[in-house]
Amino acid sequence: MKILLLVVGKTTDKHLDTLINEYVGRVKHYIPFDLEVIPELKNAKALTFEQQKEREGELIVKSLRDGDYLVLLDEGGKEFRSIEFAQYLERKQTSVARRLVFVIGGPYGFSPKVYELAKEKISLSRMTFSHQMVRLFITEQIYRAMTILRGEPYHHE
Repeated sequence: MKILLLVVGKTTDKHLDTLINEYVGRVKHYIPFDLEVIPELKNAKALTFEQQKEREGELIVKSLRDGDYLVLLDEGGKEFRSIEFAQYLERKQTSVARRLVFVIGGPYGFSPKVYELAKEKISLSRMTFSHQMVRLFITEQIYRAMTILRGEPYHHE
């Protein structure tokens, strides 16, 4: 299994970008992992929120492959403690044939088509975070999960 983190728009904060890349590199020591950026829409201000979601949804769908297991990072999703998330990833390693794809959408959420294709939704918190910070948090949590599964000392109970 390979993990793909699919995100809409580039990370504009250089400090966050540095940290995200640090954790991407760490995760790759444990499991095949990629972060793919879907370019931001041009002339987005001329579009309604619904039109933006639809267009971003089209780009998300184009990035998917047959056999992908799609998981949305969504405020209405299931919350995990870190150990539970590690167990979740362990189960996915044996049940997902190709790619486990986590998707962080744009600022207005996902289109109905993307929700239709999703197998699951995960929430990192009941709080709201910027989409750029969510990239860091999920990447760090994937790394943390891998260290938990290996019994390494990164995570403390």
